[in-house]
Amino acid sequence: MTTSTLSLAPGDGAAVRDRYARDGVIQVDGLLGADEIDAVRAAFMTQVETDRGAVGAVDEVPADDILARYPRFMNPHRRTDLEVGRIARRLMTDARILDVVTAAVGPVYGAQSMFYFKPPGARGQAMHQDNYFLRAHPETCIAAWIAVDRCDAANGALGVVPGSHTMEVVCPEEADPAQSFTTGLVRPREGLSAVRTDMRPGDVLFFHGSAVHGSPPNSTADRFRRSLIFHYVPRSSVEIARPYLPLIGADGAEVTIGEAVGGGPCGDGWEGASH
Repeated sequence: MTTSTLSLAPGDGAAVRDRYARDGVIQVDGLLGADEIDAVRAAFMTQVETDRGAVGAVDEVPADDILARYPRFMNPHRRTDLEVGRIARRLMTDARILDVVTAAVGPVYGAQSMFYFKPPGARGQAMHQDNYFLRAHPETCIAAWIAVDRCDAANGALGVVPGSHTMEVVCPEEADPAQSFTTGLVRPREGLSAVRTDMRPGDVLFFHGSAVHGSPPNSTADRFRRSLIFHYVPRSSVEIARPYLPLIGADGAEVTIGEAVGGGPCGDGWEGASH
């Protein structure tokens, strides 16, 4: 896996549009400030250490797995009674993030927020495609992946496959459970290969819902690789999977569109992956 050369400076909308159309992935360095990221880190660590069950914590690993202590949080933006929820809702609708997303795909609604802790020794997540889960149609989703820690090879930085956004969303294979805490694996088509991102706190990676991405385990003894992630869908989307409703407008208002039906690319009954 080679090191990423996907970075752009903030504020260049034309470059964002062109790079996104070409690669399906863009890294914008320094989009959020150090003080903001420190506040995000502190709030989520306090939440997970005091009441990790309050914020949509996903129960998906054995009790002796380090990720049982630091589970990923799903949709904290819906818990505005908590500090982590207020932070997530505010950043989901932050103009700096929405400006990049809008430059890439046009006006959007917020669909999902997530927080990954990825503590020392944690397994990674096998290569996958996000719109397999969101099932936005006829458009696809776009992710804004915010680095909360320094992300590099040692602590399991994200790997992405430029150009894979032109693939269809496919039914995953079974992943290696020694390497991935999720079970679905998507292989990029022949001729495409992954690059490893190199990110500092406040850098944001934006990528297409069909873009293949994932990460290896955190092999460090003392470094987390935390991240706050948002997913958006273009306003032209007419349906999305039920768990992502209601959507959130740029003004914070809740919006409802149609619910996606059927089983997606694997058909009904597939349980080989989770998100």
